Amino acid sequence: MDELIKALTAKVGIDEAVAEKAVGSILEFLKREAPPEPVNALIANIPGAEAAIAANEGGGFSLMGGGLMALGSKLMGMGLGMGEIQSVARELFKFGRDKVGADAMDQIIAGTPGLSQFA
Repeated sequence: MDELIKALTAKVGIDEAVAEKAVGSILEFLKREAPPEPVNALIANIPGAEAAIAANEGGGFSLMGGGLMALGSKLMGMGLGMGEIQSVARELFKFGRDKVGADAMDQIIAGTPGLSQFA
C-alpha cells in the first residue's frame, strides 16, 4: 500500500491521508461491485489493502445509495476533483496490473458498470 500511496502523492499531487482514504474507498467499492475472484486477488496482493478498506467501510455509501456515482460523491467529499479521481483510479489500475496481471484487472474493469471510463 505504501508504494501505491507514494505513487499517488507524487503523480496526482494529493496528500497521503487523502490518497489512502481514496484507495480504501475505491477498493471497498470494488469489493462490493466487481467480480469477486479478481478483486479478492487484487486485495490479497496489496499489503495493507484490507486495513484501508476497513477504515473506510460504510463511509456514506448507504446514505448515497450505491454504485459509481456514490463512490464519486464520496471521493469528491474528500476534496478530490474529477481529474484527480480519474488519475487516482488510473494509477490504482496500473498498480493492480503490476500486482495481479492485466487479465484480472480487465475482468474487474469490464465487470463493474461504468468503471471503463476510468481505465
